[in-house]
Amino acid sequence: MLSKYILAVDLGTSGPKVALVSTDGEVVDHTCENTETILLPGGGAEENPDDWWNAITRSAKKLLSNKTAHPDDIVAISCTSQWSGTVAIDNNGNALMNSITWMDSRGAKYIKEITGGLINIEGYSIIKLKKWLSLTGGIPGHSGKDSIAHILYIKNVYPDIYDKTYKFLEPKDFLNLKLTGRYYASYDSIALHWLTDNRNISKIRYDDSLIKMVGIDREKLPKLKRAVDVIGPVKEEVAEELGLSKGTLVIVGTPDLHSAAIGSGAVEDYEGHLYIGTSSWLICHVPFKKTDIFHKMASLPSAIPEKYIIANEQEIAGEAINFLRNNIFFPDDELTPEIIPENVHEAFNRIAEKTSPGSDKLIFTPWLYGERTPVDDHTIRGGFHNMTLRTTRAHMIRAVFEGVAYNTRWMLKYVEKFIKKPMDNINFIGGGAVSNLWCQIFADVLGRNIRQVKDPIEANLRGAGFLGSVAMGYLKFEEISKKIKFKEIYKPNPKNKDLYDELFKEYVCLYKKNKTIFSRLNKGNL
Repeated sequence: MLSKYILAVDLGTSGPKVALVSTDGEVVDHTCENTETILLPGGGAEENPDDWWNAITRSAKKLLSNKTAHPDDIVAISCTSQWSGTVAIDNNGNALMNSITWMDSRGAKYIKEITGGLINIEGYSIIKLKKWLSLTGGIPGHSGKDSIAHILYIKNVYPDIYDKTYKFLEPKDFLNLKLTGRYYASYDSIALHWLTDNRNISKIRYDDSLIKMVGIDREKLPKLKRAVDVIGPVKEEVAEELGLSKGTLVIVGTPDLHSAAIGSGAVEDYEGHLYIGTSSWLICHVPFKKTDIFHKMASLPSAIPEKYIIANEQEIAGEAINFLRNNIFFPDDELTPEIIPENVHEAFNRIAEKTSPGSDKLIFTPWLYGERTPVDDHTIRGGFHNMTLRTTRAHMIRAVFEGVAYNTRWMLKYVEKFIKKPMDNINFIGGGAVSNLWCQIFADVLGRNIRQVKDPIEANLRGAGFLGSVAMGYLKFEEISKKIKFKEIYKPNPKNKDLYDELFKEYVCLYKKNKTIFSRLNKGNL
């Protein structure tokens, strides 16, 4: 039987990757490009949707020109992307402004206005809280980084753009619009609008009372489909430009968090995976609808029909390593040496590996852009703590690796309370999983077996490919875990347990003791 392929697109924060994925989940060829994130005063974070599309078309044309697969053997296109972004689209399919990304917190004040009331818990009206939790499983976060906050920000600050908007789309759904000319969202991509009734996982729909309470126009929201549904064929002009066969089908697809879960192989209930990229998450599928409002976690619709997934996210993870490289060791200034090491990340790993666990009790807090989970606090900030005259940059490097792991352990505590069982084995994916050292640090800090997925950076692409394969009838979800290979399995080193227990306790204490200082310093700023 001749091989068939899915053209998978993964639009990340730093740019898109495009790949050919076999219907068995093998990434046989891929390419990527970078795009720019624009950080603005007051917590703004934007990207240009036209830059996304141009980068994707260039990448796809380059990929298909390699002739790894014949166009007739590419049976579908499946897109995944960064989640909780908002693109305002006119009725001709054009973006009216830059996309507001998942990092943007400028809508925070408008969320507080629509969620507050006379009698409050954690800043939420008790009546509204009960309604939101009952219907959606969650409620808009006060950080202002959910999609609904972006829409309210546009409505209040750019009313002319709001009026001209035909549909508000998530990044993944914008890509599908460019491919097909059709406006759809998936049950999972729309979840952070907090406007859908998710009580019946088999029949998710918009709730008119929530839309009215929020104060936006129903007609500006796209129609909904399952992630495994087919939208339709790719537009003829797009097929011709890319070199695809006419009639190539486009799958509804899913956001990156959901595709990563599938691509990690953790598709059964309670099977967990850890992703470390720019941001990070630790999630699993669950058979129930539940909410932990105090730690900002909830069961939301999964890309797998009839399943929920526990959703959470930490704002900065792998990006903390880039921060160290770009802002501390090798900034573009007169002190920087002319020659920067070609692969700084490998050098960081070698240096950190030679440094004793615990980094001489130096603690790094990776809150460089606020935090979402397990605390929803956009004013907290990162830093190095407990520095002495003995502190070296080797300590600082290892402390960054360990600090991200402490933050993950903080979240793991509440994830395991949520599911009422330990995650004995955690599948590790994303750029962070390339580092053998980081795998062992996570095993030691979390006290769990870390299973390093082979080719971990390709997990999102693989997940998008798996999803397309299931949608086209080549594969079943329950077969996916058997197709995942592990490079190595890391077990906790008992010699490091007491040290990391001590440092983790102080890590959490650093937040509790300093959060009010951060609030005073950064109120209204990011």
